[in-house]
Amino acid sequence: MVDALARPDVAAIAFVPSDGERTLARGYRPAEALAGQLGRLWELPVESLVRRSRRVERRQRGLGLKERRQNVAGAFAPARASPARVCLVDDVYTSGATAAAAASALRKGGARRVEVVTLARAVR
Repeated sequence: MVDALARPDVAAIAFVPSDGERTLARGYRPAEALAGQLGRLWELPVESLVRRSRRVERRQRGLGLKERRQNVAGAFAPARASPARVCLVDDVYTSGATAAAAASALRKGGARRVEVVTLARAVR
């Protein structure tokens, strides 16, 4: 991934926080793990800048775009102040609803530019 993707011009890397129950089931946090590796290779700090502000009741799988956006609306909040330029990492990009909701939380925390990096892109 690092070979195919240029280091972004950002001050820090943030990640989409995993749902607590899914973390327990998986045993790890995919977006956080990916962010950690990218931070090490790009020599950028990885910071917990986004937190879950509420539990998402429904899984995104099987939902349409409008439902996905509604499902994650308000699900994230700033964990603390963000640098002006941040790279947001998520494991899979399907509709962009989760990334958009997390990026919105970063902007509320002070980010002015958010670049999104994902490991995979789901194609419908």
